[in-house]
Amino acid sequence: MSNAINLSDYDVPGRGRGILDVIRWRYLLSLLVQKGTATRYRNSVLGWTWSYVKPAAQFVVYYFVMGIILGLHQNVPNFAIYLFCGVVMVNLFNEAFTNATESIVANGSLVRKIYLPRELFPLAATIGAMIHFLPQAAVLLLICLIVGWTPSLLAIAALVIAIVLVVVWSLGLGLLFAGVNVRFRDAQNFVEIIRTFSTWTSPVLYTWTFVHEALPSWLFHIYMSNPLTVAVELFHVGFWDATVDNGHGLPAHFMFYLAASFVASLIVLIAGQLTFRRFERSFAQDL
Repeated sequence: MSNAINLSDYDVPGRGRGILDVIRWRYLLSLLVQKGTATRYRNSVLGWTWSYVKPAAQFVVYYFVMGIILGLHQNVPNFAIYLFCGVVMVNLFNEAFTNATESIVANGSLVRKIYLPRELFPLAATIGAMIHFLPQAAVLLLICLIVGWTPSLLAIAALVIAIVLVVVWSLGLGLLFAGVNVRFRDAQNFVEIIRTFSTWTSPVLYTWTFVHEALPSWLFHIYMSNPLTVAVELFHVGFWDATVDNGHGLPAHFMFYLAASFVASLIVLIAGQLTFRRFERSFAQDL
């Protein structure tokens, strides 16, 4: 009789199934999200008020420079709503991407002491960014309702697709840079560069028509295939378009851009997961 032990039902220590482990460890994921939310503004006088103050200050600066000084408020009807739609989406991306990148280093003590799927940390950071995004979206919704916005199936679908697109895109990039950041802290500098580009390479402070007139067609196609660009335009469709009589509309071939942006997001998500798994093997030593 053979004494061989069947090990097929046992997990390899320190290795999991990546993002798929979220279902199995969903309770722990919820605890990490609660922890991040509870400690976000600990010992802060204003607390969650910062969720309104920071985007409001950002909006005021952008509106003064682009709307008043450069006169875009004269060319773009309801420019304040148009601008705030873009600011809200870019803030969601920037915060989710940044927090996911720093999540492993920020939770280094847990990573060194016990095993749990490391992907939980970037995912919890992304969900935390979505929670922080809700107050900003609520303010935008309230303003749009005041000026006459009425919900429609098209608007709601555009808003949902935009949020999903940004979450997948930022999570993919966050996983990629979170893994690299543990060993090479230079990754945080690249993140800051990407954050800077995110605002200026999406139709937040200007309309896509300016880009269409300035760029050759092949470069415009690349610009419009950026997931963040598509998400911002979808947010414009969801909120801004319904508040104006004559908007600038969507560019031709927008459905192609939408499909390309989803493909790009999924590719980055897969690449981010593979890169994260590659560096995960030495997290404890590098931390």
